Amino acid sequence: QVQLVESGGGSVQPGGSLRLSCVASGFYFSNYPMWWYRQAPGKERELVAGITIAGDSGNYADSVKGRFTISRDNAKNTVYLHMNSLKPPDTAVYYCNAWVFGRDYWGKGTLVTVSS
Repeated sequence: QVQLVESGGGSVQPGGSLRLSCVASGFYFSNYPMWWYRQAPGKERELVAGITIAGDSGNYADSVKGRFTISRDNAKNTVYLHMNSLKPPDTAVYYCNAWVFGRDYWGKGTLVTVSS
């Protein structure tokens, strides 16, 4: 079965950095675009970043452009989210997402807290 497992969240001060990882299994990872979403307390889930199959192009929410970078390692079935210059509004649960076999799959998420 398809599984997405996120890791790498934690608590950081404003201006800090984190790298999130999402390990995928149950499907041929290299054939699918991958996405990161986030959901802040009391808010709807929003798209953060997406990456193509080859990993040569990504798209980003305006709020994270220039600070976050999405990347993937197809040999490791892993997609990453490199987050720099973190701000308190970046506080959220971050989810990995893939559209596989005609449906959405989500991980359980990893919590990022940005606070001084």
